[in-house]
Amino acid sequence: MRFLLDTHVVIWTWQEPSRVPEPIHDQLIDRSNECIVSVASVWELAIKYAAGKLKLPAPPAHWLPQALAHFQFALLDIAMAHALGAAGLPRIHGDPFDRMLIAQAQVEGLTLVTADPVFRQYGVNLHVI
Repeated sequence: MRFLLDTHVVIWTWQEPSRVPEPIHDQLIDRSNECIVSVASVWELAIKYAAGKLKLPAPPAHWLPQALAHFQFALLDIAMAHALGAAGLPRIHGDPFDRMLIAQAQVEGLTLVTADPVFRQYGVNLHVI
């Protein structure tokens, strides 16, 4: 399977694995699955960390590359199709980072892993934890 991880799932997988149900955690660390982190999540982590709203054991520039390498998570850049897709989504969810993740999952045919049940309203493939 190909998974796109919501920002909090990236953090939990590395820092608080008990928050991710074991069957899903097992899928995320199974190397036969492709786990992807959006650059939108990198941006969100950096902004929240700089604003003091997110505690990490190290600055994102150090912490995130370690986490990605440890789990062999791939990065997904933001493309024009993603930006246009996000702009065309109904206004169910107002968070621009989440809207980007939804659009990326739709455009790329990915299963989005999140704890946010509101994402169901977009008809995107989901693993809600």
